[in-house]
Amino acid sequence: MAEDLAGAGAAAAPDPDGPDGVRMTWNNWPRSKLEASKCVVPVAASIAPIRASPSLLVLPYNPLRCKPPCSAVLNPFARVDFAAKIWICPFCFSRNHFPPHYAAISEAVVPGELYPQCTTVEYAPPPLDHYSAPSSPQPPPPVFLFVIDTCLIEEELGFVKSAMRRAIGLLPDHALVGLVTFGTQVHLYELGFADVSKIFVFRGTKEISKDQILDHLGLSASSVRHGAAVGAPGYPKVPQANGFHPSGSVNRFLLPAADCEYALSSLLDELQTDQWPVEAGNRALRCTGVALNVASGLLGACMPGTGARIIALVGGPCTQGPGMIVSKDFSESVRSHKDLDKDAGTHFHKAVKFYDNLAKQLVNQGHVLDLFASAVDQVGLAEMKVAVERTGGLVVLAESFGHPVFKDSFKRIFEDGEQSLGLSFNGTLEINCSKDIKIQGVIGPCTSLEKKGALCADTIVGQGNTTSWKMCGLDRTTCLTVFFEISPSERPNQSGIPNPQLYIQFLTNYQGPEGQMRLRVTTVTRRWVDGSCTEELVEGFDQETAAVVFARYVSLKMEMEQEFDATRWLDRSLIRFCSRFGDYRKDDPASFTLNPNFSILPQFMFNLRRSQFVQVINNSPDETAYFRMLLNRESISNSVVMIQPSLLSYSFNSPPSPALLDVASISADRILLLDAYFSVVIFHGMTIAQWRNMGYQNQPEHQVFAQLLQAPQDDAQIIIKNRFPVPRLVICDHHGSQARFLLAKLNPSATYNSAHEVAPGSDVIFTNDVSLQIFCEHLQRLAVQS
Repeated sequence: MAEDLAGAGAAAAPDPDGPDGVRMTWNNWPRSKLEASKCVVPVAASIAPIRASPSLLVLPYNPLRCKPPCSAVLNPFARVDFAAKIWICPFCFSRNHFPPHYAAISEAVVPGELYPQCTTVEYAPPPLDHYSAPSSPQPPPPVFLFVIDTCLIEEELGFVKSAMRRAIGLLPDHALVGLVTFGTQVHLYELGFADVSKIFVFRGTKEISKDQILDHLGLSASSVRHGAAVGAPGYPKVPQANGFHPSGSVNRFLLPAADCEYALSSLLDELQTDQWPVEAGNRALRCTGVALNVASGLLGACMPGTGARIIALVGGPCTQGPGMIVSKDFSESVRSHKDLDKDAGTHFHKAVKFYDNLAKQLVNQGHVLDLFASAVDQVGLAEMKVAVERTGGLVVLAESFGHPVFKDSFKRIFEDGEQSLGLSFNGTLEINCSKDIKIQGVIGPCTSLEKKGALCADTIVGQGNTTSWKMCGLDRTTCLTVFFEISPSERPNQSGIPNPQLYIQFLTNYQGPEGQMRLRVTTVTRRWVDGSCTEELVEGFDQETAAVVFARYVSLKMEMEQEFDATRWLDRSLIRFCSRFGDYRKDDPASFTLNPNFSILPQFMFNLRRSQFVQVINNSPDETAYFRMLLNRESISNSVVMIQPSLLSYSFNSPPSPALLDVASISADRILLLDAYFSVVIFHGMTIAQWRNMGYQNQPEHQVFAQLLQAPQDDAQIIIKNRFPVPRLVICDHHGSQARFLLAKLNPSATYNSAHEVAPGSDVIFTNDVSLQIFCEHLQRLAVQS
């Protein structure tokens, strides 16, 4: 069985997410809650709400909705009576009359939303002015408020300044820009004063309320438009003639990029590292929490309910005031996983509570917190995670502001064209389901809007107890995982015959990169099957989605449940799964086989048990938080690479080809390219490295060798170019110190115990971990037990 597993899954399908961007663990659903629990793998769907799709149909009018409380949007699965001009909703079976402007429809003339292939459409109605005639008021500009840490060494601050200059050059001219810097104190710059720089200073030692911030800035409460919508974004009532300014004071602090480029450049030139003296044996005094508080308060006063981002560049831990993660004294070390397990992280819970409240404030205002953390030590990402994730913010973790991981990722968020991330704002996701389905919750970058209803399940997973979620920030790659529960109603529908199909509709309202409001509607259908029809369940199983859902679910449980043993839970789940779906004779491990639709799942689970999501002991809490945040927001294809990296082999005698993720793949005359998502590793075998060091590639008669060296470099650049955050590129040689980046990911089929069996030029792994083959043998033995 291990041999079957090892080679599978190397070649990827062209677009596994299909036209709708929806992937499910089970594409045929068991009919009852009991049957679903026997399936072991949760019934869940992964949805990319606004992924780029070349075939997307955009309709220039408002959607047609079913009567309340259903409110589902007209879709290709609705039954239409063209003669009576009636459509029947597939969710609640209500009969709805078409309005007068649909009078011309017939079997030959159907509107776009009824085309069978258009299960995903986008509505972009033209905006209306007071006289209900189409007009084009200026859409609100995007807002970027930069929050910069100055407790840095001179060299790091230099890197920050050059990254900022590049970013300001890339910003659209009409985008509003503001600047906050912080060290021991917080400095907010009034950019409206061109001749002299005016700065507001806040103490970094204590928490200040939003009202105190506004009083300090002279933005009285009357200038705040109260009741900024939590759901769909509210716009200011009257846009001013000189641009989009909800409050007259906004242009003191937030100016269009075209107007303040010179002022910002001058400020950056003058910006110095924090001048507060740091005593020997102490950390710098850094008030990250107060700085983010001030930034949030300013945006809440000036720009409530419109797309705005706080972009924080942080270079070390918060050592004073709210959000503090460690004291200034170096004798106190930054909390580790062991400290958190023993509840010995002195400041942890208090800091998490502070960022939880900040998240609520930002979600209320509709604003996003992006975090770029660059430091050799931790900066408190584990505590800030709640504020970044709930607002749908971007997160990048690097070692230095001069590292390509930071520089290239930071540049990407301002780029246009092909490289653009398609950053959007103020999204809300609503889900409608067929009657027998309930929603347990969502894992991913969003916040529950607490919109309870008949579709909410009693069991909660992630952001639950709702059918509607807020996504202050989202982009083309943002992905959410929705968990479902099956609970059939006691009485059948009118006909008494159960409907063989189930339907789910995802409605995403959002403000696009250009500022217009859009509604993306995706309606999908799947088939119900009776528990006895195991073959049909098997046919509809998606192993990749199942592995990713397990990873997201187990990561959540590790964070929420004390003393949770993730490895044991995954092992038990896999044994139960193989007992249920394997083909075997009782108590005969040799007879065990798995259907091809399930055959790679044990391999995924083997790699998940060894991954950075489950084995946290080698990583800091910040790194673990970072890995999990990206796992929760990426597509299934990308998340699979995080769990089980892909490996390519380059050699003289064959074209580049997929290799087993196994230590046996190491060979003296090969180059290996490992894509582990967070890092991309180019690994040279011993002979290749020796030839390269002797300079053979520079000699005209060895052009083939030069091409062999270049091929993995080119392929690595293609991977890096299409990914955000930009992965770390590691170029290493066999037996070099950085070879650990590859060895840590390989199956230890050869360890120090079996070194005598290893082929020359290969390697062994110094570990007591079991290999995939032994893991599968144990699994087979336990799965067939009576």
